[in-house]
Amino acid sequence: HVQLVESGGGLVQPGGSLRLSCAASGYTHCRETMSWYRQAPGKEREFVSEIYSDGSTKYTDSVKGRFIISQDNAKITLTVYLQMNSLKPGDTAMYYCKTKACGRWYKTSGYWGQGTQVTVS
Repeated sequence: HVQLVESGGGLVQPGGSLRLSCAASGYTHCRETMSWYRQAPGKEREFVSEIYSDGSTKYTDSVKGRFIISQDNAKITLTVYLQMNSLKPGDTAMYYCKTKACGRWYKTSGYWGQGTQVTVS
């Protein structure tokens, strides 16, 4: 079954950095789009960044120039990273990885990981 496992969150001071990882497994990878979202307490989940099959990327305006998304393609497990620099208290949230997968695993609504908490204080 499709599984997304995030890691790398933690407590960091303003101006600090963290690198989040998302390990995607349980399906055959096909250069699928991988995304990061976040949800702060009392707020809706929001888009942060995603990386496409051609390697191009997209960011929400509030993180442009501070966050970098990348991926490491492997046969069985694909890992997506989110390098977060110059962190601000407003970046505090639970960060989630998402993919729609592909082939017979494709799911329109997407698959989500369990999230990793980032606290900037």
